[in-house]
Amino acid sequence: MRRLQRIFQDKPFLHLIDRGERLVAKLLAVMLFLVLVVAALKFSVELLFQLFDPAVRWEGEGLIAVLGDLLNLLIAIEVLQNITSYLRRHVVQIELVLLTAITAVARKVIVLPPNAENKPMLVVGLGVAVLCLAAAFWMVRQVNEREANEREVREREELARRGPARSFQAAGHSPAVGADGPH
Repeated sequence: MRRLQRIFQDKPFLHLIDRGERLVAKLLAVMLFLVLVVAALKFSVELLFQLFDPAVRWEGEGLIAVLGDLLNLLIAIEVLQNITSYLRRHVVQIELVLLTAITAVARKVIVLPPNAENKPMLVVGLGVAVLCLAAAFWMVRQVNEREANEREVREREELARRGPARSFQAAGHSPAVGADGPH
């Protein structure tokens, strides 16, 4: 009973949850990597067969289908990068998440279903999604750049404080004539 109480104290409990999160993230990364490898191989084989099939038309729907499959692979790679970034830094990087979402919406726009022009709300919805994601990405990027600049200024100030002291003469100044100073 005491051991159970110790486990549910804040620090040990949070440590346990943290280890569990990391284990789940690693399992997801491995599974997603395997899915990516299989999907990339399948995509490559199908593409090779289609390249040598004279019946396949590479304009219009055929090209759109290939681009859709390729963008699906890129989205999966970005999701894997999100997971591995979480494992490296132990934080979710919102910039990567937003870029993944932007790629997913771009894929949807590129591979719009036939007769999408008859669905104006779909097109408007995708446009709003693109604008919102782009605005969110821009805001996050601005905040990150500002924080990076502030961190750089703090580091320079800290380095200047800790740096070697310069002598008065080394700074290019000479004491005034007749000035009393330590002898």
